[in-house]
Amino acid sequence: MKQPRAWQRMLSGRRLDLLDPTPVDIEIADIAHGLAFVARWNGQTRGDFAYSVAEHSLLVTEIFSRQNPNAPVKWQLAALLHDAPEYVIGDMISPVKAAVGPGYSALDDRLTAAIHLRFGLPAQIPATVKRQIKKADKLSAWLEAVQIAGFTRPEADRFFGKQDTALVDSLTIRLRPPAQVRDEFTALHQRLMNAL
Repeated sequence: MKQPRAWQRMLSGRRLDLLDPTPVDIEIADIAHGLAFVARWNGQTRGDFAYSVAEHSLLVTEIFSRQNPNAPVKWQLAALLHDAPEYVIGDMISPVKAAVGPGYSALDDRLTAAIHLRFGLPAQIPATVKRQIKKADKLSAWLEAVQIAGFTRPEADRFFGKQDTALVDSLTIRLRPPAQVRDEFTALHQRLMNAL
């Protein structure tokens, strides 16, 4: 029986096997482009542009850097790439991920490992760093929920936890054209890679 096709052709010309990804088939231009066109919150946000995973990743990196000012550059890069697999598997809200089951997580883990290796990171980052990035990710989700997704602050507190008020009040969600976000994502990636 013939195996179903499990690869996708990227704009770079690469052919990425989704079930067995290799670092050599991963390009930052493909990641940045894909993430800039993937909407968070299933597109259910206010504004003239979807709030993209790329924009979210930029915000998580900024929050991570503020919360961990002495973090090595490689962990800032890990923060930027924390949702990178979504450039090919899309962004699913948490309730959908739970319904899909462990298959989604396994796919995400394989892609994450290949992406990390491609850019000089360990396949699996240390648990302490992962927790720090998750903390920044939750703060970003809280901000998104309140500023553009229609949640009240008490609702956001319930779903994403209470956040540092001073940090929350100093950050604003930006909605921009996908090409602009893609270019900023690519530029930040390049700055971080140059600093490694």
